[in-house]
Amino acid sequence: MFEWRPYVSAAERRRKAERHAAGLEKKGHTLSPVIASRGAITRTFWGKSWCSNLEAYSDYSNRLPRGRTYCRNGSVIDLKISAGAVTAQVMGSNLYQIKMTISDVPKPQWHAIGRDCSGSIDSLVELLQGRLSQAVMERICRKGVGLFPSPKEIKFQCSCPDWAAMCKHVAAVFYGIGARLDAAPDLLFLLRNVDPKDLVARAEAGLPLPSKKAPKSAKLLDVSNLADVFGIEIAEVEAEVEAEVEAEVGVAEARTTAKEKIKLKSKPTRVTPKVVRKAASRKAKGKGKGKRAEKSI
Repeated sequence: MFEWRPYVSAAERRRKAERHAAGLEKKGHTLSPVIASRGAITRTFWGKSWCSNLEAYSDYSNRLPRGRTYCRNGSVIDLKISAGAVTAQVMGSNLYQIKMTISDVPKPQWHAIGRDCSGSIDSLVELLQGRLSQAVMERICRKGVGLFPSPKEIKFQCSCPDWAAMCKHVAAVFYGIGARLDAAPDLLFLLRNVDPKDLVARAEAGLPLPSKKAPKSAKLLDVSNLADVFGIEIAEVEAEVEAEVEAEVGVAEARTTAKEKIKLKSKPTRVTPKVVRKAASRKAKGKGKGKRAEKSI
């Protein structure tokens, strides 16, 4: 008949972990523990995103909390990440061995991430520090098609007698991975067997898609700062531009008026009897003036 092992306090687990670590060090083995800490287990973008991704899956959401306390109090005395695998030792009632295997990122999925992030990743440093735009980081972390694994891509086993699909020791290791990514985010790319430099290269190879959205106010240049930036007075520039526009409008209006007058002068006159009589009258008056001029001479 199965019997539960006696409860071991956190303080006792830490003492047992320290003794175990000291014994292994004497034999030449070096452990890589997850340091005990109070408060949040993860503090950086990659660590938080790793935990948030796992907690978003219903398969894990109810089981992961069991491992938080174990991770916080230093029960994960050894955790090593390699390509597609995680090995760990967790101190509970006894020392338990945990092994995980995580599938590689499928090539089509990896190529899609690079294509969608084209023109948006400037450097490897910004990528590893999580200092890219929110849209890019959300694409990289997108559930099911991003860089983080889904439950179907993770297999694990623990040497403890707990029959649950995920025991608290495995849950503690999951949080321990998040804490480890805080210090070394490149381990996530190693775990998924992809090269972050490759993602940067793929992103640089393409051009960003044209944005259909209006730019955010934060990206608009503040006109009030132009005088300081370029050493010019905006009021003077505006006055010059207005004068140039007025001059151009004046020239355009003058040209239009001249064209209209030319059209009016060149318009043919209709020859009517009234027009003929006026012309004859003007001609007769002209002859009369000539005769009077001759008499005066």
